[in-house]
Amino acid sequence: MKDKFLLYSVFPLLFLAACNRTEPEISYAVTRLVYARENGVVKERLSFFILASDEDGIENLDELYVRHDREGLRWRLSERDWIALQQDGKLWLGSRGIAMIDEEPLPRGLYRAVLVNKAGEEAVRSVSFDPPVEPRFPFPSLVIADGTYVIDSKYPANYFIAYNEQGDYVQTIQASALRGAIADLKFNAAVKSVALWAEDQLYATSALTDAQPVN
Repeated sequence: MKDKFLLYSVFPLLFLAACNRTEPEISYAVTRLVYARENGVVKERLSFFILASDEDGIENLDELYVRHDREGLRWRLSERDWIALQQDGKLWLGSRGIAMIDEEPLPRGLYRAVLVNKAGEEAVRSVSFDPPVEPRFPFPSLVIADGTYVIDSKYPANYFIAYNEQGDYVQTIQASALRGAIADLKFNAAVKSVALWAEDQLYATSALTDAQPVN
């Protein structure tokens, strides 16, 4: 009888422990092709973000894998690597710099996100990546000199991406005109350099220029 009592008293504890193991969740995944100029050469980068959640908080998330199963490719992002963005109380995790080792064009088709928490539990979400094979617009340019800026871009939307002295992201400001005074943009006081982010939302494609000093 004593053994039976122990069995009944331990079972609820085991049940509660099992219930407390919560899997992470991926509500949404989005991809974008980014053309980035590096050392004068335009290269393809994959921007890959997921809308992530875990009942135990972001600190319980451990790894994010981006996979292209058809080509047998896998990229691993940890807390040290991913970008975490809070928007409207929701958490986006991902990277804007996923690339092929040999700098070849990124494979099109189906990509898969695998989010793993510290308990080893997984959430999986697939998303299609099918941008144009060739750029629809010429690579844009940004020139900053004598307190003014000039943008040369055919993209439908253009943004200033601002960084501090250490190269960390500070803020984004949409460009309402293709030329003007830097002072009119009202950058944060910490901003030391600015790049141009040109965007084509219809084809989920963007271009990112090199950053230039603003003073």
